[in-house]
Amino acid sequence: MNTDEIFGEVISRYTRAQAIEDGILVDVTEMAREAGIKHPTAITVGVFDDYVHVPKALEGIQDEQGRLWDILWMFAWHVKIGEINGNEGIFEVSFLTYEAKVANDIAKSRNEIITLKAVCGPNDDGSPCITIMKPDED
Repeated sequence: MNTDEIFGEVISRYTRAQAIEDGILVDVTEMAREAGIKHPTAITVGVFDDYVHVPKALEGIQDEQGRLWDILWMFAWHVKIGEINGNEGIFEVSFLTYEAKVANDIAKSRNEIITLKAVCGPNDDGSPCITIMKPDED
């Protein structure tokens, strides 16, 4: 018995490619491969806006490529050491979230540890793909 027999004919389908085209997901596959991730990878726009995008206070100190690398590398590391296996898992990344000049040009900064979730599911063609999101975004 196929799903059409159970649920009826599919009227509409929102594909991963459409989500990337619409800006709901950001395709980061190229850098993910550099980090050792073999499947196509995307992050949600929420992850991009909140963690990859450089806060104004850190402009010129950090860049989006470096912040994205931190996310992808930490995900790959957690997979490698066995803390993420199966179809989904949680991992943490530390980000510099604030920097200000105080007396005598001494920089004061703060690190924040954020939690992200990675889900491995089917791509539009049924092959595996990974989506990295905030824990409440699924």
